[in-house]
Amino acid sequence: MEKVSVKNRDVVVPGEILATGMGFVPGNGTYREGDNVRAARLGLMGVEGKVIKLTPLAGPYVHQVNDRIIARVKDILMTGWRLDTNSAYSAVLGLAEATSDFIPRGADLKQYFDIDDWVICKITKVTSQKLIDVSMKGPGLRKLIGGRVIKVNPAKVPRIIGKEGSMISLIKEGTGADIQVGQNGLVWIKADPEKDPKVEGAIRMIEEKAHLPGLTEKVKESFK
Repeated sequence: MEKVSVKNRDVVVPGEILATGMGFVPGNGTYREGDNVRAARLGLMGVEGKVIKLTPLAGPYVHQVNDRIIARVKDILMTGWRLDTNSAYSAVLGLAEATSDFIPRGADLKQYFDIDDWVICKITKVTSQKLIDVSMKGPGLRKLIGGRVIKVNPAKVPRIIGKEGSMISLIKEGTGADIQVGQNGLVWIKADPEKDPKVEGAIRMIEEKAHLPGLTEKVKESFK
């Protein structure tokens, strides 16, 4: 008999039986053992049709092509910039991907991006040796001027952003802040001084209570 053993969005632990029956398909974070689909990690239960999957509640950021990340310039190279990506691996922003402007040979690259500048960029390439290339060409990709950057659990980023950007839009509307969320677990906030604590407070609430129902209403209440 086919059945789902755990409610959608319940927290599950490694090895827990999530569903029974060969009609169910193990997705991200799950595996099949005989007739059962089990959890491979700590996470939130998710069911999409017959696919059983988990949203992780912890774990390091894993670089993926097309991810938008927030990164800090850590070195200036002959051919571009090396970026700190909040992980064990740095990324390279090449001259051709940094700007549409023509950069002459020998130009002072600090006039574009200097050490400790923050940028939001897009991953364009990840090799098997974890060599990462990024680009600044695309909507919303830019140097982040002013504001501040906070770290969050990378596994909670989808919940902080919300479905189709709903949660982050709620925070922006409630505080008037400019917010950029990187999938690598960095969030840039630029807000009025009196609203800044409310922005971070809302983000921390989502991070800590990502698995709980009624989170949207709790975030709305925090702005009152």
